[in-house]
Amino acid sequence: MDPKRTSTSATPDMTQAAIKKLVADSVTAALEVQAATMANTDNTTRNTRPRETPVARKCSYKEFMSCQPFNFKGTEGAVGLIRWFERTESVFSSSNCTEDCKVKFATGTLTKEALSWMNLFALPIGIEEAYKITWSKFKKLLIKKYCPQTEVKKMEDEFYNLTVKGNDLKTYVRRF
Repeated sequence: MDPKRTSTSATPDMTQAAIKKLVADSVTAALEVQAATMANTDNTTRNTRPRETPVARKCSYKEFMSCQPFNFKGTEGAVGLIRWFERTESVFSSSNCTEDCKVKFATGTLTKEALSWMNLFALPIGIEEAYKITWSKFKKLLIKKYCPQTEVKKMEDEFYNLTVKGNDLKTYVRRF
């Protein structure tokens, strides 16, 4: 019969303070990554040679829509907006959407409250001028409108009040 292995080191219990620090550090890291991604989108890299020649053809709205982007109503909250960003950017990539078409095509997926917000935004400057803003700037405007600090704070509080069942930190981190 094979001997049984036993561990003599006990895994310490997670304290609320340790969990709060873990969550705060994770949120900070995620926000820094998002900010860096948005900054890199705004700045073209001039010091590196492209590995491939950029696609010369411009995608059409029909091609963009055939990739089935999500609609955004404006009532989905911060998580819904982030999912809309992710799906829309995936569709941009799949359809070879050029930078000058991104805002124009993405606004075609806005419905209800979000569409009304876009129309109000475009009213003083005209729709063609509104389409000329960068995708990164458009994302920032949507975040400002649909991710109020109160909602972000509410989500942080929800994470802070989660409890770990057992001592398996890896499972906890993977789940949340």
